[in-house]
Amino acid sequence: MSVKAGGPAGAEQAGQLPSQRADEAQPDKDEPSVADLAAPVVAQSTSSVWSSVRLRLSALTDPSGPARAADSADPADLAAPSEPTEVADVTDASAPALDPMHAAGRYDDQPACEPPTAVGSFESVLAAQEENALEARYREAADAGDAAAASLLGALLLRRGDLDAAEAYLRRAAAAGLRAGANNLGVLLHQRGHREEAGQWWRAAAVAGSAPAAHALGLHLRDHGDEPGAEYWLLQAAEQGHTGGAYALGDLLEHRRDSLRAEKWFRVAAEVGHREAAYRLGRLRETAKDPAGAEPWYRQAAARSHAAAALRLGSVLEARGDRDEAARWYRQAAQAGETRAACAMGFLLRDQGDAVGAADWWREAAEAGDGNAANALGALHDEWGETEMAEQWYRSALEAGDHNGAFNLGLMAAAQGKEATAEQWYRRAAYAGHREASNALAVMLLQRGDTPGAEPWFSKAAEAGSVDAAYNLGILHSERGELHSAQAWYARAAGEGHAAAALQLGVAKERRGDFGTAIVRYRQAADGGSPEGAFRLAVLLERREDETGLRGEDVEQWYRRAAEAGHGRAAVRIGVRAAERGEVREAEHWYRRAAEGGSRSGAFNLGLLLAREGGESEAMRWYAAAAEAGHGRAALRLALIAARRGELREARGWCVRAAELGPEAVTERAERLLEALRAELSA
Repeated sequence: MSVKAGGPAGAEQAGQLPSQRADEAQPDKDEPSVADLAAPVVAQSTSSVWSSVRLRLSALTDPSGPARAADSADPADLAAPSEPTEVADVTDASAPALDPMHAAGRYDDQPACEPPTAVGSFESVLAAQEENALEARYREAADAGDAAAASLLGALLLRRGDLDAAEAYLRRAAAAGLRAGANNLGVLLHQRGHREEAGQWWRAAAVAGSAPAAHALGLHLRDHGDEPGAEYWLLQAAEQGHTGGAYALGDLLEHRRDSLRAEKWFRVAAEVGHREAAYRLGRLRETAKDPAGAEPWYRQAAARSHAAAALRLGSVLEARGDRDEAARWYRQAAQAGETRAACAMGFLLRDQGDAVGAADWWREAAEAGDGNAANALGALHDEWGETEMAEQWYRSALEAGDHNGAFNLGLMAAAQGKEATAEQWYRRAAYAGHREASNALAVMLLQRGDTPGAEPWFSKAAEAGSVDAAYNLGILHSERGELHSAQAWYARAAGEGHAAAALQLGVAKERRGDFGTAIVRYRQAADGGSPEGAFRLAVLLERREDETGLRGEDVEQWYRRAAEAGHGRAAVRIGVRAAERGEVREAEHWYRRAAEGGSRSGAFNLGLLLAREGGESEAMRWYAAAAEAGHGRAALRLALIAARRGELREARGWCVRAAELGPEAVTERAERLLEALRAELSA
């Protein structure tokens, strides 16, 4: 039975940092931007105008909102935003140059600018005046038939959101063959929902060499399912140095599982500061089992306030033991609204022994809708004996869509002996696809004797990846004599690290005489924490040494590993080996440990050792413990001691016991002694 998800034992989805199904993406703007133009040449005094314009207009978005990258099962499913939202001031290199006076905006008849609505600085007033003056110059030139001025005026109006006024000027520029006008017209039409026409204008601009248009066209084709066409145009944009194009190309390639090429283009974008590209590059490196390679990219993105990158950076740092720095990044991500970071911070504190501090972070995340944190809180309150609070948080987790909540409610009900209630919760989680709930439900049905009802749930859990369920299916098939099927399920579980399954495979191989494979499987079981696996491995290695006369690896280390985990027979073996070396105290330690753990052989050997060392009184106590546990030689030894002391009736009783227990040699000796005792008693 699995431990509580999110509980102190670190269960299925709540141990440490959750296995991330995906991180909330916070993409930089990779939407098609207006134009491939440089900013108009303006006098130094107007630089503040353009910086303020860019600041005001950079957040311009389609009212319907861009298609943001969302949580998904795989980072490759994180799509680049497809809505063109950002407008850039542009000039087509092929367009006729504007009159320098127009470009600089140095006319004397500037229209008066609107007074600011709030008290502003002299710079803001001047910026507004200069912007209005520049617009007037563009308008005058455009109305006089200057296509380049029409393109610039259209871009300015598009940024401002005056789509009706912008469209006429941009159509005039596009019709004159200006690629900037065609690109910006595509942006405007896209914002208005005329996406097919937008695509036509982007294509015209892209063919003319516009990198932003190639980027926009690539996204447009991708969203229409034309991935080869999308790749072609995004590659054109990326090779011209368009950062958004490089990112979008990387995104497309990763979605198609072409990780090598995706990494190349993410790197191109990340190296010029694209934070989402840096984050995605970090994810690729981490997926490739290269956390050291992921770290610098996570750092780059996190330094630019990418919350998901800060979360992943914290996870990488925590995994290598840098907990203080990990906590700093978790805090940054949590403060940016990343609830999983608050949850991760809770687990970090819990592992450091600060359960109260952990609860504070979990509560913050749970109240923001994080089911994993709610489960962790429930498990913590359950551990504290506060069952009502535990149930409340488990229910909160379930309401947040985390079916661990139902599973944990089932575990809690089962612990309270409420089997009917537990079954209901297990079924709820199992029908939602929770693999461990499916396994728990199957175990419950099997214990009830409903094997036909249990088996489908074991199968469902195993197919979903539950190694416990795969092992349990192995047991079911083995009990029915279906050994081939049993071995297949054991192998499946062992392949996922299930120690008991590896042990079963080892036993089967040893029975068939395949000692080499048995050793491999026993070693796997031992490394997985199985004391029996370690013991059996040591026995086979010792047998191989005896047969070959060659000493290989240290056999005793495996006996010791098993013995330290409470394996009685292993403790006896260590005691025997120590006694053979004359290490009496070491032998006594292991015999006593085995005896106190219930080993009858340990008790008998301890008795022999104590008797040899002159402690017959204590030795008899351990002989008695061994005999009562079914050890024939111990019973015979007690009979001999009693006979020697003249306690004939007691000796007779132990003789009868020894004869019953055997083995054969002990039975024969006990019967001979019993005959002698009868003669003595009848004399």
